[in-house]
Amino acid sequence: MNKILIIIPARMKATRLPNKPLLDIHGEPMIVHVWRRATASNVGRVVVATDTEAIAKVISAAGGEVVVTSERHTSGTDRVFEAVNKIDPDSQAKIVVNLQGDLPVFDPPLIASCLSPLKDSAVDIATLASEITFKRENTTSNVVKVVGTTCGTSIQNTLRALYFTRATAPYGKGSLYHHIGIYAYKRKALKRFSMFKPSTLELRENLEQLRALENGMRIDVAITNTIPLSIDTQADLEHVREIFSHPR
Repeated sequence: MNKILIIIPARMKATRLPNKPLLDIHGEPMIVHVWRRATASNVGRVVVATDTEAIAKVISAAGGEVVVTSERHTSGTDRVFEAVNKIDPDSQAKIVVNLQGDLPVFDPPLIASCLSPLKDSAVDIATLASEITFKRENTTSNVVKVVGTTCGTSIQNTLRALYFTRATAPYGKGSLYHHIGIYAYKRKALKRFSMFKPSTLELRENLEQLRALENGMRIDVAITNTIPLSIDTQADLEHVREIFSHPR
């Protein structure tokens, strides 16, 4: 448990859904729901990293651990790196999980699934994806696709990532994969990533994981059957509220 840190970066400056982390879902802020599910994974120490005092207060009130970080970060991973150095300056944790703060209904075992590709010593970063089953997801830019290959991977049900894109890719017959925004970094890989400047394709696609690929880092992707709903729009929020109102 002490060797794995789960960091949930949370900021208030979302453009499409203002104040997103504090939006109410079934009587609690969204970020609290994410923190609870991360804790339920029983994988490691869970910490919310934020630049906003209001977020820090609701996590503390719920009994969670929080660290306040700079307002200047341009990506969630940069915020995660600052948080890790603050709460674990002696580098006791060997793996750092970056869990997005807008996944209030994700299945807690997904975090353990994300860790599995790191068993391969050649892998720097691990993440998740699921095969797309709804055709409308093939063409929407809100669904990030993983382009990957089975070559060079030794872990079952895992792809080696070649590219991430908001476009429909790869071309031709075959499965398309919906990327899930949970990352597991080896501690040294996170430090290395933090030293790179935002890259050309990262800025073009608005996908920070491309920074790692453009700098020669290896990302492997565990394939799962579950796609957790992320909240990006008001419609997403209402859908999740409906889920909480009518639990199965």
